[in-house]
Amino acid sequence: MSGSSFNRPKLELPHGHQKVLLHSCCAPCSGEVMEAIRASGIDYTIYFYNPNIHPREEYELRKQENIRFAEKEGVPFVDADYDTDNWFARAKGLEWEPERGARCTMCFDMRFDRTALYAHENGFPVITSCLGLSRWKDMDQINASGERVAAKYPGITYWTYNWRKLGGANRMVEIAKREQFYQQEYCGCVYSLRDTNKWRMDHGRERIARGEKFYGVADGEPAGGSGKDGHSAGPADA
Repeated sequence: MSGSSFNRPKLELPHGHQKVLLHSCCAPCSGEVMEAIRASGIDYTIYFYNPNIHPREEYELRKQENIRFAEKEGVPFVDADYDTDNWFARAKGLEWEPERGARCTMCFDMRFDRTALYAHENGFPVITSCLGLSRWKDMDQINASGERVAAKYPGITYWTYNWRKLGGANRMVEIAKREQFYQQEYCGCVYSLRDTNKWRMDHGRERIARGEKFYGVADGEPAGGSGKDGHSAGPADA
C-alpha cells in the first residue's frame, strides 16, 4: 500500500477538536504523521523537545531535518529547550535499564510533560506524538505516558491514534526515501548509543558512524535533501 496510491482515511481528533500539538522526535518518524494529519485538514504545530538526544551534533542534525520538512510543508515549528542537564538528572540510576524499560518511561514522561505544558499555555486542546510509529517502540508504553501527563493539565487530551496501522510504518520509510531524510541508527540517548554499538561490535559490525546515512541515498553519495551539517543543501527529489 504505497503512499502514492493510498487513499487516506479522514482522521478526527478526540472530542471534535480541530487543533493538535504534535510532539516530534525526528523527521523520519514525523513525516508520515504530518502527511496524515494534513490530509485530514487538521490544524497542527510541531513541538520539538528532545533533550535525550546525544551528542549535540546529532541533536542538531535531527532537528534541522525536521525543520526542513516542516518548512516545506508550511507547518509551524516550535524549537524547545535542549536541557540535557535536566534529562541526565532524571536518568540517574537508570543508566543500565533496557530499551522500553523504566528509563524510556521517564524520557517519555519528561518530553510529554513539556509538550502538554506548552499546549496548555498556548491553546492546544490535544497533543500527540510520532514516537509510536517506530516498530522499536512500545506503543502502549508511549500512550500510557501521554495519557498520564495530559491528565495533569485541565482540558488537555492525549490522542492515542495508532500511526502504524494501514501501512503507516511502510509509508514512513517511503516518505523518508523520497525526502532523503537523515537515517539515524540509534534511538537517541547516550545509553542507546552505547548499547547499540555494543550489539554491533558483538555481531562483527562497525560502530555507528553518525551523520553519514540518508534514506534513499547509496553509501558514499551526497544526500540531495540535506548536508552533513544538517542544513538544506538543495531540493530533495527522490
